[in-house]
Amino acid sequence: MRRLNKQLFSIIDSINSEVVALRQQLHQHPELSAHEIETTALLKALLEKAGLHVTTFSDHYGLIAELIVDKTKPFIALRADIDALPIQEQNGTPYASRTPGIMHACGHDAHTAVLLGTALALERVKEQLQNNVRFIFQPAEEITEGGSSQMIKDGALENVKAIFGLHAYPYLNTGQIGYKYGVMLASADTFEIEIFGKSSHGARPHEGVDAILVTAMAVNSLNHIVSRQIDPLHPAVISLGTIEGGKAANIICDHVKLCGTVRTVNHDVRHSIPEMMEVSLKGISRSMHATYNFAYNFGSPEVCNDDAMVDLLRGAAESVIGTENTIDLKDPVMGGEDFGRYLELVPGAFFRLGTCNPDKGTCVSQHNARFDVDDDALIVGMKIMAATAVRAM
Repeated sequence: MRRLNKQLFSIIDSINSEVVALRQQLHQHPELSAHEIETTALLKALLEKAGLHVTTFSDHYGLIAELIVDKTKPFIALRADIDALPIQEQNGTPYASRTPGIMHACGHDAHTAVLLGTALALERVKEQLQNNVRFIFQPAEEITEGGSSQMIKDGALENVKAIFGLHAYPYLNTGQIGYKYGVMLASADTFEIEIFGKSSHGARPHEGVDAILVTAMAVNSLNHIVSRQIDPLHPAVISLGTIEGGKAANIICDHVKLCGTVRTVNHDVRHSIPEMMEVSLKGISRSMHATYNFAYNFGSPEVCNDDAMVDLLRGAAESVIGTENTIDLKDPVMGGEDFGRYLELVPGAFFRLGTCNPDKGTCVSQHNARFDVDDDALIVGMKIMAATAVRAM
């Protein structure tokens, strides 16, 4: 294995500049979730040119590339997400987004480039591999439905014995990676609430039912669910992201719409929260003579790593960057990732790729208009992904 890794790392060194160029090209031309048309076309051309078997789909823009060494053997799966976000980029780099209002503000361009480079490197040593490798380029990670469900439906995990993925992380330095045993990331659900009252003149509130006042009471009550109804040893977040209602200063509002998200790291807590929310909404609405609609959407589950797969990943990372740069993250964070759906079905591990370089300004958090990835992190990601795949065989 050591000899094979040495050969792989040499190949990765030789293609690194191409991978960096690809990352910057993807960054210049971002595409929103479920609209990754040109991204997928570019990946398809590059992967087919390298000799991999590529499958695309008629109902989404995901792509699967396969490296077959023996049809009787299982696959090691490696996954990257390819979609961007509706954010206007504020960076002044030469490769800044050329698409108004859209940018790769979460590092998916880096994930895609790393996986593409890993595929190219493994393809060149396929005669020495003990298992097949499946490269999953997933669309629509950033939306509630999550593209992982589509990829699973279309066979991405068929005959897969282990799966691995990574995510750019500006809270670790370039040259470091973070691993986590057990739950690493929270589930990510969404909800929509509508409050219905009765309009009246603003000077005669007794003749109406004030949907804004009912909403204010509901917001207060919903925020007390976490602090007073959930065990503080089980983290949870209920956040309201939008509130829309009212038409004029002198009219009692009759309709308010609220949207938000719920994050948990415990399965039982996750499934108890919708009922708690419903109880609050029902009691407040009834007491104020209002009515309501409540829709709760279960999104991606917790990202729960398999301990044996984390051991494997950790060993691979330490062989590449050393023990001192392989960081135990210890605590989960409340961000969500639909990689969790893969881990419900197949053992695997998700890890953080450090991308923070203060000299390059790449320590800004994800989903920020100034987010960027240090391109020096890509080679680290490729080597660890390749070494992990080999070790998993």
